[in-house]
Order: sequence, then C-alpha cells, then structure tokens
Amino acid sequence: VFEEMCRSGIKPDEIAICSVISACANLGALDKAKWIHDYTGLNGFESSLPINNALINMYAKCGGLDAARDVFEKMPTKNVVSWSSMINAFSMHGKANEALMLFARMKQENVEPNEVTFVGVLYGCSHAGLVEEGKKMFASMTDEHNITPKLEHYGCMVDLFGRANRLREALEVIESMPMAPNVVIWGSLMSACRVNGELELGEVAAKHILELEPDHDGALVLMSNIYAREQRWEDVRKIRLVMEEKNVFKEKGLSRIDLNGKSHEFLIGDKRHEQSDEIYAKLEEVVSKLKLVGYVPDSGSVLVDV
Repeated sequence: VFEEMCRSGIKPDEIAICSVISACANLGALDKAKWIHDYTGLNGFESSLPINNALINMYAKCGGLDAARDVFEKMPTKNVVSWSSMINAFSMHGKANEALMLFARMKQENVEPNEVTFVGVLYGCSHAGLVEEGKKMFASMTDEHNITPKLEHYGCMVDLFGRANRLREALEVIESMPMAPNVVIWGSLMSACRVNGELELGEVAAKHILELEPDHDGALVLMSNIYAREQRWEDVRKIRLVMEEKNVFKEKGLSRIDLNGKSHEFLIGDKRHEQSDEIYAKLEEVVSKLKLVGYVPDSGSVLVDV
C-alpha cells in the first residue's frame, strides 16, 4: 500500500512512514527496512525525531544493530525515547555492557531515564548474567530517579535471579511485589526451575499459574518437563492424563526466516518445504559435526522414559 501510495504521487507524512517502519520491525524484514530508511533520507525526513526513533527500533528488531547505532549517533536531536530505544537495541542483541555504558552517557548528558529505559537496562543485565549491576539499577529507580517499579521491572528481576540459579532470591522478589504477580512472573520462575531442576519450587510456581489460569497449557508442559528431568515418570503420566482431560496439547514449534524477499516457515518434523530433503541432510551434517566435538543432546524435556 505504501509503495502504491508513492507511485501515485501522494507524499506520505511522518505518521504514514512511522506506520510502515513499525510494520517492517514486526516482520523482521531487513531488506524492506533498508529500503524505507533510504526513502526517508531521500525525501527530507532524515532529521525527523519520531522517524529516527522508529528506525532505531526497526533495525534492532531486524537484526541490524550497527545500523541502529548509526541512526542514533547521527541524530541531530535525541530525546528519552531515542536513548531508551538504543539501550533496548543493545540489550536485545546481548550487548548488556554497551547498554550500561549508554545509560551512563545518557545520565552525563542530563537526560532523565524513564520506566522504559529501565526495562531495557534490566533486560540486558538479566540476559548477560550481570546480577549485581541489575540489583543496583533496580534500586536506583526509586533511590535516584523517583520511579516506582512496575510489573515488568519485577519480572526482569525474577528473570535475572532465575537465570543465575538464585531461585530463592527470585521468589523473594515475587513475595515483595506490591502488586499481585501474574502468570508471566510465575512462568519466569517456573522456567528457571525447569532449567535448574528445582522440583519443589517449580511445583509452587505451577500451582500459582494454574490458580490464575486453570487451563494454562504452558504450566502443565513445563511441569511435565521438570518431572521428566527428575525421571519421575509416574508424575509425567499423571500430568499427561490431565492434559488429555483438558484437551491441552503442546503446540509444535514454528520458526520463520525471510530470505531473498521470500518467507519460509518451518514446523517441527515438517517436510512440506520444497527443499526439505536438502534441509534435513544439512541438519544431519551439522549434528554429526557437533557430536564429534562432544555435543550431547539435552533429553530432560522428553516426556517419555528413554
């Protein structure tokens, strides 16, 4: 529609361009992202603050971290959205130290961070295992910036401790929350319990999830995985029976990639793709090479006794 609009001689405004940029971000279409970026530069929008902020977010979601950084550094003016978007971009790409350095630079330039800024910083700390830095950032929200943490900030802290196998501290965060924890919060703890084989706490998290959402399939699947990891096959069988009674089934994983302007979707065990024979042959080759260097598959989530 946007291309047709341009061909018809109608010049889009900032709102239309931001909408297209958002669509590219949601699709993860890097080629289209580059095209719309070129369009903004050729049509006098290179100084637009809303468009540049949207471009940073778009490139981050499309895997173009360097392009996002380039847009950010060339911006003639920046606001808190600009800084937060770039911090989020670094965090999304596993560059937590860069996110922290940019946060420090932001403060040096007297730009006051907001709630979104801290979500980005805490997310980065969580995924990089920077527990102490994350704790300091969380404390600084109230101590230095007068920002009351919201559900998503507490969620980041639960994830931070969970990924570091500090599960009791994760539970303490949940118990200290001034608002009721939701399914996402308990699910984060439960996922950490599965990874670390913490059966008792996993059961507690599952209980809370099922109290909030009795038909929550994810909790049942995760609990099955935890029992399977501990080889408690009778408990696995009981959960499978509950899932069957509730008509709950684990959905097949779906992935999608865009290559040369064409979208390719894959389901687990799916052989409908026109190049499936070549794809599976390549996978066998990769797995064989992994085994040669000592790779051992994790069978802890297999729901049968193997």
